[in-house]
This record gives sequence, structure tokens and C-alpha cells, in this order.
Amino acid sequence: MKKLVVLSGAGISAESGIKTFRDADGLWEGHDVMEVATPEGFEKNPELVLDFYNQRRRQLKEVSPNHAHRMLADLEDSFNVVIITQNVDDLHERAGSTKVLHLHGELLKARSVIDRGYVKKWADDLNLGDVNFKGEQMRPHIVWFGEDVPMMMEAAPEVSSADIILVVGTSMQVYPAAGLVGLAPLDADIFYIDPNPKINYELSTSNNLTVIEESATKGIDIFIEKIA
Repeated sequence: MKKLVVLSGAGISAESGIKTFRDADGLWEGHDVMEVATPEGFEKNPELVLDFYNQRRRQLKEVSPNHAHRMLADLEDSFNVVIITQNVDDLHERAGSTKVLHLHGELLKARSVIDRGYVKKWADDLNLGDVNFKGEQMRPHIVWFGEDVPMMMEAAPEVSSADIILVVGTSMQVYPAAGLVGLAPLDADIFYIDPNPKINYELSTSNNLTVIEESATKGIDIFIEKIA
């Protein structure tokens, strides 16, 4: 069974109704990302940051996986599928995908501000005063700007052993995630679905690149036809 590695980003979730701060003016739901997505922002105004992610968590409960999410899950019948996503939502899992690596954390989890390894599932609001058994405040389990991306260590070998790579919903402009496609084997087939594709350095050096200029939900069907 061939191994298919999917690199997904905000564009695939946007079609389910989840907004991304990169849509306009660098604002995320009206907030400067430096206020709500950095350690410094959390230190300065933790209540604002916690409330922001509480709203995102509530919004997540109101949306559903779309056609692209579901089709990627269905491909597990024919391929060894590993999804490496920059998204913090659980739409891939809810669609049925069983192997999902979240590079930038997970909205439905929280972790200690002191002990990074202390992570718990967290589906409801997270507030000041919510602490672990050591009395340490909990924070969103999100990789903020300026923080390390620990899941890169797990993602790298998945990409380097892929037969097919699909890039969908991401402009591949944000590093280190954008650099992952550069780890693909030389003979791997690479497909890039994007309505306005921007070819980064790693994609430009591929000898087996196919660009599908469509949205995620339209492009996924074209992609499946090509690998069938």
C-alpha cells in the first residue's frame, strides 16, 4: 500500500466556516495576532487570550468537516494516509482520519504554563484559575509565534518516506512547516491544490509537481482521479 502524506492548512478548514487571521490585514477575528497568539500577549493579558480561544472553541463546535476532509479520510481504504496539518481544529479527525499530526497544537487541548508535557483534553471554556494538580495555570495547547514546533520531529520522517504528497489549504509560505515538502523523496509525486498557488522554493525544485488550481473541496476530486 502506497504512503500518502497530506500537508494541510487553513484553506481546507475555511471551507467549513473556520476563519484564519491571514484572510485580511493580519487580523484574526478582529484581533492583532501578536495580542492573542504569542507568549508575550498571554503574559500581558491572559484573560483576553483565554477568552479569544474560548470563542474559537465554541465556533469549532458549530462547524462540520467538509467534502475535502471526508474524501481524505476515505482514502485510508486505498493508501497509508498520514495527515500533517497546521490547523488546530479537529475536523480531520471528525471526518474519520486516523493518523493526524498537529504541527501547531490542538484547540481542544490545554497544557500547563510551566510543564509543557502536561496536556489534557479540553472541550469547554478555559479560564484563569483553571490549574493542574500542581496548581499551575492551564493555557491553550497552541504553538504561538516565537515558540518551538516540537511535532516537526515526528512529521519529518513521515514526509521523507512518502510515495505521494498532497499539499492542500496552505500557501506553503510559513516556515518551518513550509520546508517539510523539501524532505520528500526525489521520486515522490507531489500535488498542490490551491486556487491561487504560490510555488515556494521546495516545491519549485520538485521534478514531479502537479498543480491543481482549485479550492480544496473541488481540487480533491481531481487529485483522487489522478492517483486512482
